[in-house]
Amino acid sequence: MARVEPLRVLTDDEVARIHAAALRVLDECGVYVGHPRALEHLAAHGARVDAASGRVRIPPALVEKALSTCVSSFTLYDRDGSPALNVGGDEVHFATASCAIRYQEGGSARPSTAADLVRLTRVADALPQIELQSTAVVAGEAPKELADTYRLYLVLKNSPKPVITGAFSEPGLWDMKSLLDAVTGGQTADAPLAVFDVCPSPSLKWTAISAANVMDAAAAGLPVEFISMPMPGAATPATLAGSVVVHTAETLSGVVLAQTVRPGARLVWGGAPVGFDMRFGTAPLSAVEATLVAVAYAQMGRHYRLPTHTYAGLSDAKVVDAQAGLETALSGTLAALARINLIAGAGALDFVGTQSAEKLVLDAEVCGLIRRALAGVEVTDESLATDLIIGLGPGGDYLPHKHTRRWFRTETYVPGPVLDRLDRKAWEEQGAADVLTRATRRVEAILAEHRPRPLPEDRERALEAAMLGVMRRLGQETSL
Repeated sequence: MARVEPLRVLTDDEVARIHAAALRVLDECGVYVGHPRALEHLAAHGARVDAASGRVRIPPALVEKALSTCVSSFTLYDRDGSPALNVGGDEVHFATASCAIRYQEGGSARPSTAADLVRLTRVADALPQIELQSTAVVAGEAPKELADTYRLYLVLKNSPKPVITGAFSEPGLWDMKSLLDAVTGGQTADAPLAVFDVCPSPSLKWTAISAANVMDAAAAGLPVEFISMPMPGAATPATLAGSVVVHTAETLSGVVLAQTVRPGARLVWGGAPVGFDMRFGTAPLSAVEATLVAVAYAQMGRHYRLPTHTYAGLSDAKVVDAQAGLETALSGTLAALARINLIAGAGALDFVGTQSAEKLVLDAEVCGLIRRALAGVEVTDESLATDLIIGLGPGGDYLPHKHTRRWFRTETYVPGPVLDRLDRKAWEEQGAADVLTRATRRVEAILAEHRPRPLPEDRERALEAAMLGVMRRLGQETSL
């Protein structure tokens, strides 16, 4: 099968110009860093630091040295310690979106709870098209001090799949590592189960928490996924190229911080690009301009030989409707054609503020269709079927032939019951259900029938003990 080159929106010369512009921004303007420990660390490694203002100017040589120590790919493992997927190269993997504050059933959204996170995790566990979990919604009843750790705890209990997550505080990262150590038997660094999102603040700023999380995750051997958030016309220049320059500068500064702590730290060149609709003051992640920025910054990540990530395959619609479908399919397809390694967004509505299990099962089918498109057309002597065509002749009946039985299972993606492929008569006889009704039935069936692979008893006890230890330390032992 011929290798299909990744979608590109920048020429090689344009990639070089963006790289040069980002280096100039880092050298002449710099970034703000809000943590004294990070300021001292960067100064010790050759950055020009103004401790009073928090401004850090990073010379090009320091950037190039940091890039030279990066790894181009790494393996994520499942909860049982088995290799699950490779992050890097041309591989594309789909994940649920993370950190929504609402859960939606049908057309009604409400503040999310722990039960909603469990429900989403169990549904995603049953969907082979979704390869990574995320801490998808906030567990609203959890105290603020426990919010990040408790979400991870719920996901680890309810699915063995790798996880995209993130800490909300400095100690939160270490608390979350203690949960990961519990379920992996202390193999978190050698067989990573989770990727930690760390977000610079628009524009060109690292808060105390985010700077500490980068340093601590790198030191602990936890993969770090940088989530820069270009917003053309608001937080970054109105031009897409200028927004990619800001994204590149922010992310390169994170690379420097991580690699000077631990050369060879596992990093993902990620982001959450958005549009900015001047009419309403909203930030649509499904805007085509946001997806173009994602494809462009992914080219920069590939140029630096780093694994890539973006938010795509999602919608800013408020319900599961035609808008939700078209936005999900367009952004997801473009991101996948660009061979972005980790595409997070399945299940997301309403500017990633809402998660829907019904949309998640629909999005899984979109991911399946996209993956089939990425597989392309296999051309071999057998697939050309020349002898078969000649042998059957004009008007030949291919349906009963063994060649058809051999190939139709691998050539055709067969979607599940969420997508309708009945003729009209059969569709009407079966109740004329629309897509939301079919998705609701699919969710109900998964929750009734699917049982995620359980943790071994000793690891289950270790996870419970680790979570209880965090709660005791924070004085929250009776809060949940």
